[in-house]
Amino acid sequence: MSFLLRVVLPDKPGSLGSVATALGNAGADILGVDVVERAQGHAVDDLAVELPPGRPPDVLITAAESVPGVEVESVRPHSGKLETHHELELIDQITGDPESGLQLLAEGVPRIFRAGWAIIAVRDNGSSYRLAESAAAPETRAGDLPWLPLERATVLDPSVHWMPEPWSALDTELAAAPFGPKPRALVVGRPGGPAFRPSELARLTHLAGIVVTVLGP
Repeated sequence: MSFLLRVVLPDKPGSLGSVATALGNAGADILGVDVVERAQGHAVDDLAVELPPGRPPDVLITAAESVPGVEVESVRPHSGKLETHHELELIDQITGDPESGLQLLAEGVPRIFRAGWAIIAVRDNGSSYRLAESAAAPETRAGDLPWLPLERATVLDPSVHWMPEPWSALDTELAAAPFGPKPRALVVGRPGGPAFRPSELARLTHLAGIVVTVLGP
């Protein structure tokens, strides 16, 4: 079984090596590492790891947190491969097929951000609807997203931002970025977490901005 382990660790030499050693001693093989964020003396890394059959994922948490100063944010099943920084590949696909650009974006964003689904939503005359969606996007009835338009990329909080209930089901973490000058947004859902980091919001904003430039407002 392969899992994606998000860890917060001290940003100093040897920290990641100590985590890798602890995971290895617990029987885990590290398949890849992606740096999510580095700031204020700490680092946030995603580690793709593989466990032998019969080994519960809890051993990953115990092993990683045996290293002083390390905290595990989440453990979740994973394909075993890290799709790191593939924004340029997606932009290249969209540039080559602009008529399918919105659908390509919706399908590509979950892979890049290791999320469950993505939707491109628009608000018009007091009602909201989707322009494109990934395969796993939740089904919803027509409604309204009164927080559109957005000024900046935002972590969506169901207690503050109204949304259809299925969006926040399964403890889904949500983020949205403005998508052009119109009241549109690129919405990303990550069932079970972890929460979206500021660095991920910045990447989401950058990607949405470039795609709008390619496709036009």
